[in-house]
Amino acid sequence: MDETFELIDRDIQAYCEAHTSEEAEVLYRLYRETNLKVMQPRMLSCKNQGTFLEMISRLIKPKRILELGTYTGYSAICLAQGLAEDGVLYTIEKKMELEFIIHKYIQEAHLTDKVKVLFGNALDIIPTLDQTWDLIFIDADKVNYLNYYKILIDKLSDNGIILADNVLWSKKVVDSTQDHDRDTIALRQFNDYVQQDKRVKNMILPFRDGIMMIEKEAQ
Repeated sequence: MDETFELIDRDIQAYCEAHTSEEAEVLYRLYRETNLKVMQPRMLSCKNQGTFLEMISRLIKPKRILELGTYTGYSAICLAQGLAEDGVLYTIEKKMELEFIIHKYIQEAHLTDKVKVLFGNALDIIPTLDQTWDLIFIDADKVNYLNYYKILIDKLSDNGIILADNVLWSKKVVDSTQDHDRDTIALRQFNDYVQQDKRVKNMILPFRDGIMMIEKEAQ
């Protein structure tokens, strides 16, 4: 069980995990290798979150998914499970040193034709992608969450979904001692902006480190 985030009592977390379907074997091996070989394994999606992402994707059946922040590919593999038959997931990762493990597990998951991995700065890459997105997962640098939202909201399909991870930031968003922390400030600004955006419906799920779910209403 991932014990990094403690928004929910640990016993409840353990109970929830025990009553969540088992992850695919390829995801289990990816989780293990990431924890053994990669710095900051806390950034990895856990079984519960991965299952949630997969189920949301299966419900939407998106043709185009955009992920910001691949890390080692766990969440990309989960999201790709719900793609439409002709669907594609584009995922952007800043750290080239993760390329080997990302491609290794995407290949082992038999998703090479479904998942396109792009390396570089997401703010530079996004404008080059002439796509309309049905599902967007934001899990990249927190200081740019609002920037990502502003440039992507017009590229989101009607009734499309944005999922933004870490929006509770280990409870720091409600901790006044964190008023000078740039990541905390950025996440508060993002949460407040979305809350006031009349184009969308939104809610924060107090799950793991907090996920903001945003639905763009039909215009």
